[in-house]
Amino acid sequence: MKPITKYAVLAAILFSGLVAATAGAAAHHGFAVFDTSSQKTITGTVHEFQWTNPHTWVWLDVPNGKGGVDTYGFEGMSPNYLERRGWTRKTLKPGDTITVTYFPLKNGDKGGSFLIGKRPNGEELRMFLDSPTEDH
Repeated sequence: MKPITKYAVLAAILFSGLVAATAGAAAHHGFAVFDTSSQKTITGTVHEFQWTNPHTWVWLDVPNGKGGVDTYGFEGMSPNYLERRGWTRKTLKPGDTITVTYFPLKNGDKGGSFLIGKRPNGEELRMFLDSPTEDH
């Protein structure tokens, strides 16, 4: 193989690897698992608020009408993103009552992408400033 051909093949392999890595990173931040064509709203009690990277999580216990509760999981933005918008690791505490508007999961599991939380006093906690698919 000629030296110039070796470099062309090596460059193509490196470029392919870079494209594959970038596609994985972009897919990670997508909304493919959520039904962004509909929104649901549910009220419950905060079970846990995980202030973790790359995404925060809100776990909400919701009465199921059968005398028990179902736990819903809501993915949120990163702590860094939320801190710049006034959130802290103590914004939501276990026992807090909150109404969450969210994009549901396409597979029907309980939870989705957290959009807006509303406290009983009317205070809104927004995960995004504008459209979640354009804001970050």
